[in-house]
Amino acid sequence: MVGARRFFLSALLLFAVCSSCHEQQKRDFFSGPEVNIDLDAIRKRGYINALVDNNSISYFIYKGHPMGYEYELLQLLAKHLNVTLKIKVTSGVEPAIQQLNKGEGDIIAFPLTINKARRKQVTFTRPHFNTYQVLVQRKPSNWKRLMLNQLEENMIRNPADLIGKEVHVIKGTSYEIRLKNLSEELGGDIIIKEDTITAESESLIRKVALGEIDYTVADHTMARVNSAYYPNLDVNTVLSVPQQIAWAVRSNSPELVKEIDTWLGKIKADATFMVIYNRYFKSPRTSLVRMNSDYSSFGGNKLSPYDEMIKVGAESLGWDWRLLASVVYQESKFTLHSESWAGAKGLMQLMPATAKRFGAKDLSDPQQSIHAGVNYLKYLDKYWMKSVSDPAERLKFVLASYNAGLAHIIDARKLCRKYKKDPNVWDENVEYFLLKKSEPKYYRDPVTNAGYCKCEEPVNYVKDVLDRFEQYKYHIKLPAFDEQAVENLKTAR
Repeated sequence: MVGARRFFLSALLLFAVCSSCHEQQKRDFFSGPEVNIDLDAIRKRGYINALVDNNSISYFIYKGHPMGYEYELLQLLAKHLNVTLKIKVTSGVEPAIQQLNKGEGDIIAFPLTINKARRKQVTFTRPHFNTYQVLVQRKPSNWKRLMLNQLEENMIRNPADLIGKEVHVIKGTSYEIRLKNLSEELGGDIIIKEDTITAESESLIRKVALGEIDYTVADHTMARVNSAYYPNLDVNTVLSVPQQIAWAVRSNSPELVKEIDTWLGKIKADATFMVIYNRYFKSPRTSLVRMNSDYSSFGGNKLSPYDEMIKVGAESLGWDWRLLASVVYQESKFTLHSESWAGAKGLMQLMPATAKRFGAKDLSDPQQSIHAGVNYLKYLDKYWMKSVSDPAERLKFVLASYNAGLAHIIDARKLCRKYKKDPNVWDENVEYFLLKKSEPKYYRDPVTNAGYCKCEEPVNYVKDVLDRFEQYKYHIKLPAFDEQAVENLKTAR
């Protein structure tokens, strides 16, 4: 009897603890903003952090270049705010809201459905457009041989026919909410299979197409684009009334949302918005070409026709090949016959004298251009190794020198010493005085030798190359043995 009582009390205590933990987790998720960062703070620091989803509409890489509906609009928004754009890829609405409220992002640039539950957690911008939810189902294997009426007979058209069937959705999405409401409306249970909150909507669409699951729910615009890629999908069964799609910011960022709404109003009033919208939502053939391309982060794992040459050069440098690819894209956008106003040529945009010095006679030859560019980068790395021991810091010096030449970077380091800054740290130190070299006080300082420099370009160059490298790392995956090889090269250096 005593043992039974102890067991009961222990079980009760465990239940209370678990309930408390569950309630704490719920409070943690639904808690409000943990930071107070509004428009003034964003402008003061000079950049806006955007949380984006990784899919074939919002944000992806095509021929080395970031693209997507959300991405293009964010670029325009950052320009309007006069700040730079920083992208953070995240999967799942719930994680995105948590990151937003923790200050890891300033805006969720997802195609978010506006609903009551989310209004308690975030502030929505004005709507971008209306959409509706559809059932994603697979056509029968012999669908090409069927008449239209025969095909229709094999498809679920009445939502009531979903009762008792398994439908896979991502946990915490508006699709899950809609299926629960639909079950109530129909008076029967749809079996809702919740996928991980970090899954991507398109991953479930792909599973339906490949026969791994039978049904999912998606926004009709995304479903329609994917049905062009997977013609065995049917996306014609509507499950919801029209819903508004918007972005979201923290609830304590009223000035930011006000400015975004003003900007959205202006951009939607001219042709720019519809051009971008039509590019991703109204051009299924173009979307199909991108998704099927070896140079799309959805259709393949390549960045350019020169990837293999870049990989060889990166190995000799001890770099991740995607970093060198980011440099090549920054220089020439992978355009072989590119030529700058100053006469720099080829994939690596070398001046003829520099190219000759580092081993290239013909800059129209991609192999020679990459070979000479890599040799120049090796030279710069060796130069900076004498004074900048930290590899991550040294990389920034190497990149800036590749863009602007050694002399201006050396001047900026001299100014650092004079004004008691750290000459071996890039951010807010050497970078700061490099920007100052457009002012007479600094470029005429006796410690400098290279004179005037409009040095926003090398400063932006470093940021752009490294930011793109992070994007490439996310989208272009290395085989496991390549990852280890990169680490071995770093260790060897």
